[in-house]
Amino acid sequence: MDIISLIKKQNDYIVKMRREFHKYAEPSWKEFRTSQRIKEELDKMSIPYKTVANTGVIAYINGSNSSCKTVALRADIDALEVIEKNEVEYKSINRGIMHACGHDGHAAMLLGAAKVLSENREHINGSVRLIFQPAEEVVEGAKALIKEGVLEGIDGLLGIHLWSVIKTGTISVEEGPRMASGDSFKITLSEKKGQDSVDLITAGAAIVRDLQSIVSRETSPLDPSVVSVGIFNSDTNQNTSEKNVILEGTVRCYSYMLRDDFPKMLKRISKSIASSYNAEAELEYTEGVPPTINDAYCSAIAKKSVEKILSKDAVIELEKTTGGEDLSYYLEKVPGIIAFVGISNKEKNTDYPHHSGNFNIDEDSLVHGAALYVQFALDFLNE
Repeated sequence: MDIISLIKKQNDYIVKMRREFHKYAEPSWKEFRTSQRIKEELDKMSIPYKTVANTGVIAYINGSNSSCKTVALRADIDALEVIEKNEVEYKSINRGIMHACGHDGHAAMLLGAAKVLSENREHINGSVRLIFQPAEEVVEGAKALIKEGVLEGIDGLLGIHLWSVIKTGTISVEEGPRMASGDSFKITLSEKKGQDSVDLITAGAAIVRDLQSIVSRETSPLDPSVVSVGIFNSDTNQNTSEKNVILEGTVRCYSYMLRDDFPKMLKRISKSIASSYNAEAELEYTEGVPPTINDAYCSAIAKKSVEKILSKDAVIELEKTTGGEDLSYYLEKVPGIIAFVGISNKEKNTDYPHHSGNFNIDEDSLVHGAALYVQFALDFLNE
């Protein structure tokens, strides 16, 4: 089957759906209209589905031999609390809410892929599960869907992210770490009982200084990571002695093992430094998303899929990013990958960063993502 040709026949439909989703952008956990429209389109295609986590939609396409493997294709559907600066006919009518990360395109591409897959079931050697996921931007949607069993029976998974860092017509699918974990911490400094006039600000400054040494002195230079303090607050003024100092920050890395070590390192350093200043330190460490790590087997399949729908030159290598993705929760449990599909085109002003009010998509890229969904599903099931 010539997948790219079949998808191109759906181009007008995919663009139309993307613009509709963009115009009626909805934030995390409030994607009610978006979810309803997805279900209405699936009804037209006679594709069965069920609602999960209130606004999520899981659809099922069984092929000629549904007893074989099952592959999942995931698209996130929520928008951001961003004021749109683009003056386009499909500009968001919900002021302060904008698809500034490409999820409108993801949902539209998966609907386009669903059309082609449902019309060519005889070529599906197994089953395809479509995951329209809410609440990615608040990194809660994937966990909620997993609790409802959406990964049961899944053998492999593909998620796509439209990416403004790379040019339209290029796609990155390489194996290994692709996006970082995103944890946060809060360190509260206070006086030790029986101690007066403890200089908590100086103690806090010393902790900030020594936290910076974790990456340079306690981790491998071959295993990149970040420890950053972004907030330093105290309840003091120039005429009073502070009673508490609070430090807050983020930790990012690409290794499960290193991620497990960070809370212990932060606790040890903060407590030992605080003690040397006759102070006490309490650490609150909050885990966010784990690192997003592409499975080697699925990556190899995806590379061949890209070559089929575009060319060998379309497959590019992209440096991993410190941004996080809740697709990582799926990849902890089933083999799969995230693919970055290029949308950057300076002539169309689609090279703005994600989460910017100027963010937009080169709509020529939508057929590339939709075709990759279909081609990967078929290749994975036939491998």
